[in-house]
Amino acid sequence: MLALALAGCSARHYRESADKAAYGTIAAKSRQVVNMDPHFTLDQTNTVSLDELPKLEQAAAFLGSAGEIECGAAVLSLDTALGIAVHHSRVYQNSKEQLYLAALSYTLSRHQFAPLFSGSGSVNYAVQTEKLVRYEIDEITGKPKPIISDDLVEQSLVRADGSVGVSWLLRDIGRISAAFTSDFTRFLASGGSSAANSQLGATFTRPLLRNAGYKRDLESLTQSERNLLYQVRDFVRFRKSFSVNIARDYYNILSSRDACRNAFLRLGSARRNREQIRALAQEGRRTQSDLGRLETDELTAESNWIEGVRNYKQSLDNFKIKLGLPVDALVVLDDRELTELVIHHPNIKVEDSIRVALEARLDYQNQHDQFADSQRQVKLAADALKTQVDLNAAASISSPPQQTSGFPVPDPNRYRWNAGLIVDLPFERTAERNAYRQALIAQEQAARALSQRHDEIELEVRDSWRTLEQAKRTFEINDIGVKLAERRVEEQELLAEIGRARAQDQVDAQTALLQSRNARTQALVGHTIARLQFWDNMGILYIKDNGQWEELENAKAP
Repeated sequence: MLALALAGCSARHYRESADKAAYGTIAAKSRQVVNMDPHFTLDQTNTVSLDELPKLEQAAAFLGSAGEIECGAAVLSLDTALGIAVHHSRVYQNSKEQLYLAALSYTLSRHQFAPLFSGSGSVNYAVQTEKLVRYEIDEITGKPKPIISDDLVEQSLVRADGSVGVSWLLRDIGRISAAFTSDFTRFLASGGSSAANSQLGATFTRPLLRNAGYKRDLESLTQSERNLLYQVRDFVRFRKSFSVNIARDYYNILSSRDACRNAFLRLGSARRNREQIRALAQEGRRTQSDLGRLETDELTAESNWIEGVRNYKQSLDNFKIKLGLPVDALVVLDDRELTELVIHHPNIKVEDSIRVALEARLDYQNQHDQFADSQRQVKLAADALKTQVDLNAAASISSPPQQTSGFPVPDPNRYRWNAGLIVDLPFERTAERNAYRQALIAQEQAARALSQRHDEIELEVRDSWRTLEQAKRTFEINDIGVKLAERRVEEQELLAEIGRARAQDQVDAQTALLQSRNARTQALVGHTIARLQFWDNMGILYIKDNGQWEELENAKAP
């Protein structure tokens, strides 16, 4: 049990150590990237509490039985939905983990340039049989001589060895390694003997020509560090796009809910028109054909209303999953978020917005730096084509051989050292040649990718700017359309009161009013999302800790 407890503590210690190192590197790189989350962590709460949120007190009649189910549901504002998504969304958590893994990889690459200590040891008990050897005095020489008997005896011994070492890769200097080794052997037979020895040694290696300054080893650290910076930028850009996507879904759901309201009002108008025409038809003042047309219109309106409610509930369930909420969570979105929307059009020219985007877009900065990476890789590949010349030196001191008593301490007088050059002539460099040519091609590809990304960003900004302008005009058109449709419906109602309305005109007027109201809501939502997408494409949408955004009133090009 003690061993298991110690093992658990050890695993927890390593996890905390990894977190400390990774979070430290992320915090250091975050200073180089604007709008990075200053409180980045992988910690995530598995449960979401909705108890403190305001509750829906009155059921929405325009949703029918679905509205009764929503009574008492937690009301999510847009800010609340963004906060829940940031802390509980599975997609958001995956993005954070990708950044953490990049930081973890960088800590390992950096660790390779720290002193690396190692230690090992072994103990072995061995038993074997061997021929008995006894010694007798030679009558001629008077000295003992061995006499091997055919009898077998059992010989037991204990052998132990251990070593402690350190290796240190020093930038622009070389690699230094040192180790202390010792071994001990003890025979356990009566009068058994023992022997021990130890050695302290060090080696030094430094490339002088090919890979001089340990460029390739440093490249691993350099690229790992740059990959971490790229991942931080990608995460910041993800945060912006994520908030825009959450807002888009939020407003689209409110738009679907508003469409249900309009469809319900349309159904009510269709029923009133049908009742009115039925009464007139019974008096002989309207034809059965007019009545049939309005009855059909009522059925169509009811079908559209039912379909609208289903779409609204389906989109709300999908939104719950996106936020990280369970599907059965009883929540509704705040209608006030839709009624408070206004057209807020940015004041900036398209040429200025493109220049801002090319300065602020983090993905474009990554593309720039990746092109620099390809240039560095070409230099490394060219260096690999050179003759390899390494300086190699080693020195050691050892204890007296087979020391039979006491701990074997290395004796400085028993030393050994050597130094020399290791040369690898460039007779065979086919692999290096191919790698160099591949690096040149990769550099050309990186240059084209950078140029293409420049054009893509310009295209994205131009397209989003045009979309925003179109969304503004679309809202203005649909706002006028709603007013015209309302006057048209009022006219048909007045004509119906005096018995002069045509059934087809009534149907067309009600349908036009429904469509124009839905179109106006969609245009308002579309303009809001287009504005956020425009700021995002420019790279200047600022995201706060809980996913809320701040917009610029008037962006200026550098």
